[in-house]
Amino acid sequence: MIRYLVKRLAYGLLVIWGVATVIFLLFNILPGDPARMLLGQRADISSVEAIKKDLGLDKPPLMQYFHYLNDLSPVSIHNTMDADRKGITLATVSDWRLVLKKPYLRRSYQSKRQVSAIIGEAFPKTLLLATAAIVIAMLIGIALGVLAALYHNRPLDRFLLVFSSLGMSVPSFFAAILFAWIFAYLLAEYTGLPMFGSLYSVDDVTGVQYINLRNLILPAVTLGIRPLAIVVSLTRSSMLEVLSQDYIRTAYAKGLSRFDVVVRHGLRNALNPVITAITGWFASLMAGAVFVEYVFDWKGIGVVIVDALEKYDLPVIMGAVLFISVVLVLVNVLTDVLYAWLDPRVRLA
Repeated sequence: MIRYLVKRLAYGLLVIWGVATVIFLLFNILPGDPARMLLGQRADISSVEAIKKDLGLDKPPLMQYFHYLNDLSPVSIHNTMDADRKGITLATVSDWRLVLKKPYLRRSYQSKRQVSAIIGEAFPKTLLLATAAIVIAMLIGIALGVLAALYHNRPLDRFLLVFSSLGMSVPSFFAAILFAWIFAYLLAEYTGLPMFGSLYSVDDVTGVQYINLRNLILPAVTLGIRPLAIVVSLTRSSMLEVLSQDYIRTAYAKGLSRFDVVVRHGLRNALNPVITAITGWFASLMAGAVFVEYVFDWKGIGVVIVDALEKYDLPVIMGAVLFISVVLVLVNVLTDVLYAWLDPRVRLA
């Protein structure tokens, strides 16, 4: 098991290195001068050159690439005179030291803040949104999938099949606009749901900031539509396969109630592929929340990325994309390890 874990972690590190390389190459061939973005178009030549030196943009591209990887690596090499690179010194040789530190994602061109601090503020909101969406998809999707299997080839089953097909085919940004228009505009008087809003709201009277979970409802439901449709389809097909097994007929022959047979014997054995799909979708939801967050103005990673794109704030874009990629890789590695622990045949293969 340990060997399998090390192998998956090594594979994950290779994927992260490849993503970091692609991000560096992609954003370093884009037009634009970061130094002038920081200083403004009227900056003098000496100020521009000083900023380029500070950002390391005066060095050859290959040297910039190594500096970029060195900043991202938790274990990196820095000059002893470089006070900005704080961390635990592991070893010192001449003017250089080996440092254990947090990955450095650089500074925003616009706000001058650390990119890691910007992501640290936004990520918990995206995590909450993705968690709420996957919980909605799991609870409602499993229930509807069981109903579809129990009423196989009946009107309810056909309706849920159509619903699943529509849910899987509707793009998130279109669903977000549609849901906002229907439930927060046309039916706002009945639903009481806002069209825009993030996790925190400010009281108009006292000015005190408070958590407003009502703003979470529409974004979470919208983001959960596609995984919900997939969970319904997977649960239905898995339940149909399980309900046709001999031990289900034996359970009925013993006089067990339909509830006990379906829930305790059928559903428990039908959930394996559903749980695997939910785990994979959870990571994808955090990456795919960009459009939903932007439509509903939910201040998560998605809004951060869109704002950075509008302002051409390259470090924020690079840091956010890399962070999402790392989350996806870690969740996939964790899923593989858990699946291998549950089923030894996976690691033997």
